[in-house]
Amino acid sequence: MIRGVGIDSVEVERMKKIVEKSDKFAKRVLTPKEFEQYQQLKGKRKVEYLGGRFSLKESFSKAMETGLGKYVGFQDIETLWDDLGHPVMTSTKFSGNIFPSITHDDHEIITVVVLEELD
Repeated sequence: MIRGVGIDSVEVERMKKIVEKSDKFAKRVLTPKEFEQYQQLKGKRKVEYLGGRFSLKESFSKAMETGLGKYVGFQDIETLWDDLGHPVMTSTKFSGNIFPSITHDDHEIITVVVLEELD
């Protein structure tokens, strides 16, 4: 049964400025494993990765109907690549199936998260 659906978007230019400034935001938003993947990237790909992970965490919190804050924090949600490069999301706050999706162009990063409760 579907527990919730969340959607979010981030402006690429806004995220580019954050990435160029410092790693402070990335270290706050990304888990250690995500940050490790992030550090291996350069340029546009780095912007897409950080923006995508931030947006996915926002989408997840919306699907949970809590928003980011007291119940769900950045470190409670992790999205890593599988062997084929697909995003795989896990969370300490949800034990069912999580289906993340990320898309981006030169202007916008958009994410959707669907949460499915297990019977």
